[in-house]
Amino acid sequence: MKNTNKKTPSCLSNHNTLILISFFLRFILTTTPGDSSSVPAADNILLNCGSPSETVSFNGQNWTGDIGSKFLPSAYQSSSTISAVSDQLVGTVPQIPYMTARIFRSQFTYSFPISPGHKFIRLYFYPALYSAFNTSRVHFSVSTGRYTLLANFSASLTAISLKSAYFIKEFCVHVEGRRLNITFAPSPSTSNGYAFVNGIEIFSMPSNLYTRGRDVPLPFIGQYSPFFIDNRTALEFLYYINVAEPTFSFPEECTNMLGRWIDDSNYIFGAAYGLNVSADWVINYLPTLPYYHAPLGVYSSARTIGSYETVGMNYSLTWRFPIDSGFNYLVRLHFCEIQSEITRANQRVFKIIINNQTAENHMDVIASSGGIAVPMYRDYVVMVHKQYLWLTLSPNTESRPKYSSAILNGLEIIKLSDNNSNLAAHVRLEIGRQVDHAPIIIIVGGVLGGVVALFLLCYLVFRLHRRRNFKSFLGLAPRSDSKRPLNGIMSSIPSDLCRNFPFADIRAATNNFDESLIIGAGGFGKVYKGYTDGGATAVAIKRGNPRSHQGVHEFRNEIEMLSKLRHLHVVSLIGYCCEDREMILVYDYMIHGTLRDHLYKTPKPPLDWKERLKICIGAARGLHYLHTGSQHSIIHRDVKTTNILLDEKWVAKVSDFGLSKMGPTMESHTHVSTVVKGTFGYLDPEYYRRRKLTEKSDVYSFGVVLFEVLFARPAVNPVVEEEEQVSLAEWAISCYQNGTLDKMIDPSLRGQIAPECLMTFAKVAGKCLASRGIERPAMSDVLRDLQLALQLQCSIDASMGMVGGPTLQPS
Repeated sequence: MKNTNKKTPSCLSNHNTLILISFFLRFILTTTPGDSSSVPAADNILLNCGSPSETVSFNGQNWTGDIGSKFLPSAYQSSSTISAVSDQLVGTVPQIPYMTARIFRSQFTYSFPISPGHKFIRLYFYPALYSAFNTSRVHFSVSTGRYTLLANFSASLTAISLKSAYFIKEFCVHVEGRRLNITFAPSPSTSNGYAFVNGIEIFSMPSNLYTRGRDVPLPFIGQYSPFFIDNRTALEFLYYINVAEPTFSFPEECTNMLGRWIDDSNYIFGAAYGLNVSADWVINYLPTLPYYHAPLGVYSSARTIGSYETVGMNYSLTWRFPIDSGFNYLVRLHFCEIQSEITRANQRVFKIIINNQTAENHMDVIASSGGIAVPMYRDYVVMVHKQYLWLTLSPNTESRPKYSSAILNGLEIIKLSDNNSNLAAHVRLEIGRQVDHAPIIIIVGGVLGGVVALFLLCYLVFRLHRRRNFKSFLGLAPRSDSKRPLNGIMSSIPSDLCRNFPFADIRAATNNFDESLIIGAGGFGKVYKGYTDGGATAVAIKRGNPRSHQGVHEFRNEIEMLSKLRHLHVVSLIGYCCEDREMILVYDYMIHGTLRDHLYKTPKPPLDWKERLKICIGAARGLHYLHTGSQHSIIHRDVKTTNILLDEKWVAKVSDFGLSKMGPTMESHTHVSTVVKGTFGYLDPEYYRRRKLTEKSDVYSFGVVLFEVLFARPAVNPVVEEEEQVSLAEWAISCYQNGTLDKMIDPSLRGQIAPECLMTFAKVAGKCLASRGIERPAMSDVLRDLQLALQLQCSIDASMGMVGGPTLQPS
């Protein structure tokens, strides 16, 4: 919603002046003397590690090489290896500071002379190949003073999880003296280990930017006592989210001294009901909120739940962010009323809910900020014991506002150090409930040999208990009487359908989890290609992360579901391993990978139309079997193109049952009430609104898959120019209704699809995306119509003397 005639509600009327101020703000902040409570001292260090001493320019910033610098004592100039990068991604990664690195074979400390106060620390990492060093095997820690910033840290695994070749880690600590020491230490548990870093950036921060001192408490969500962030608290900056707008970076467009502000498309769950809006007013910064708190771009856009009187009444906006459990987090929400419809208090009032706990019940941005287009923010602290931090905004209809809506412009999520001055993720040694085994010393008279024997016996019992306790947590361990039936799912799994692999066999099958055998990775863990039965059988081995209990439920669910399913179009589970706290699943190896691998962003040749049709028919058969082929229906709950695998004959197989649920178990029930899970872009909007799961939720997701196959584009594409094309489901329905579908199909399919076939295919795909589940077809109807589409296509091809593609697979 854009208005070329911008309104000016108060004193700031020159928009160009505002941008100019934003551009030069960092220079002003780091060079202008003044009140130390608001303007930092002039510390600004950019160190290019492993580089010669001459300065270089990068994005208008001067970087200093650490060779011969005052930060690297002369006695240590040659004690750590200086390496130039050797990697195939050179050219796609910024040259400075990522093309050189300093390698630390032992503990090493950089020492920076600085002024006292709050210091921002940014560490740059590029886990590439450095001479003879392989960063995929590196674990190390980083500390400064009493603060532990990183522990047992793997830059390679972090890059994989971020899906980025290079990345930064950002922190803030308060320095009392005039020197800041940053220590890198290789993990003692890794033989021939080392640490590395590509670049270090340090600059001063305003003392009141995030810390408040002991006299200004912050609301502590779910706790009755207030929370204080003072000079003793270290911070790690995890997320800067510019809601509803593309990513942008400092310094050209970002007035905040801190990192990149990214868009929220990867984190929002309620985007189906969100409306992206742009400012109808000129943003009016007040003296109570300096410019450096957030960029102008953050407040100039927002996401809302519509702007009409009833559209948002039953809807909400929800975001989910992966985090480290066991820490307190500062959640800063940025607000600014920028729509011309909202001009007075009580027109838009909403609730703020963080991790299912109400942080604010009557949020009114105009009433809180004092006016239209006036930026403001709210700070909340929450303790998180899970793997995600959830944020939900929902209308407060009790206040009888004019608009049942909510708004958010931006947010920040910041990890706070614990009582031990630690910011590093807690490493869990056990999966499931942690038990403290306090040593019990029993002093009994006797000979020394008896004491030693007792100690050894206790140790063996302890080890056995730990192993059995882990299996018991997964429901895979036998009861205390080994002659009784096995507990949990093992009692219902025939050994000829699902093997229990020893961990030693899994190691051998993957060559001790050789990184070169990785064929995929996801939230559960990495997937390796392996060989069992003496190398005779190729398998896919999915290994859960052994340091986290994330995925335990999915692990159990996958075994429970797949061990009972045998169908041509459902991936086969060969076995599992739960030894030594490992969660490993073994499947048939699918040589052609996922359906998405052959649709877009791939070097593979495109599939022709009849091949795609037959794959869709196979997947529909698999889903139809899940819904009707067993005593109780199974709802997959995560149907998408990456969960449709293709074997050597291009037979489609539905996979990944970690989120699956049994359907209603009573005839009187039509749905399963459950929390919303799935993948954004494929998620059934009715299921999201009502939390009622049915087979029709899978039908909706499959409808998205059908249009993904036809258009060869992702379910969500936030970088397209036209806003209506962001959601594939919404765009496809619009094209179908406007009669422009034929113009939007994959260009590689032009001339291959018979009009009658396209009409039948598009019609059934459109029915799958009906807003109400009752209006969607059953999978049996979807399968019938897809088979009809293929029959029409084959008939037209036969009449024209055309053949091609693999034969239709039998039911």
